[in-house]
Amino acid sequence: MRIVVAPDAEAAARRGAAFVARRAAQAVRARGRFALALSGGRTPLPMLEWLALESIDWSRVELFQVDERAAPRGSGERNLNDLERLLVSRVPIPRTQVHPMPVDRPDLSAAASAYAGALADTLGEPPVFDLVHLGLGEDGHTASLMPGDPAARVVDAWVSATAAHGGWRRMTLTLPAIDAARRVLWLACGASKAAMLERLVLGDRAIPAGLVRRDRACVVADEAAAALLPRPGDAVGERARR
Repeated sequence: MRIVVAPDAEAAARRGAAFVARRAAQAVRARGRFALALSGGRTPLPMLEWLALESIDWSRVELFQVDERAAPRGSGERNLNDLERLLVSRVPIPRTQVHPMPVDRPDLSAAASAYAGALADTLGEPPVFDLVHLGLGEDGHTASLMPGDPAARVVDAWVSATAAHGGWRRMTLTLPAIDAARRVLWLACGASKAAMLERLVLGDRAIPAGLVRRDRACVVADEAAAALLPRPGDAVGERARR
């Protein structure tokens, strides 16, 4: 697990976007396309804005969601709104290469199976993302894999529906789908994330985030979130300041 610490949240967002752009260029050179899955939430919003400014061949990008609330389309609760507003509407990506999670279907479990089918159709089986971006909740969740939710222990599906959290059921990529990715990018900002980021970096499998494989992961954090992490020269990971 590589760890990059930026001075503040805006710098972390910019470095996260640059990381995505580098992986995109590498994937297009190697395989002719870039399969990217982006998480929702507030933390990645500045990263989406920076990402829209990066030099990426968007005609070669297949864009997926990591997770989504089962809210009506257009609802302010949908991650898709910010994804479209801050990124999709600003870059020349073909709309057929943007793959929203179908959370407005009445049977959410069936919809999750359909999204898994879409992954397989586009990426093969098992579906392998070039990059999965993840966030980190203050309770240790990542994607919409919440503590105590059965979805966090699914091993036989790429996509799952969850129980209700914060008033909404959700659709989420599962650990098998995330762990199959060629790289994982964690973005964590703010002092409220410090305790859980420390647990993530130390490999605490008692939290859902700690279940994600570590050998392909890069953590980009701001100073506030990284306050409890090991110092340079300690045994865990690599702490880089740039």
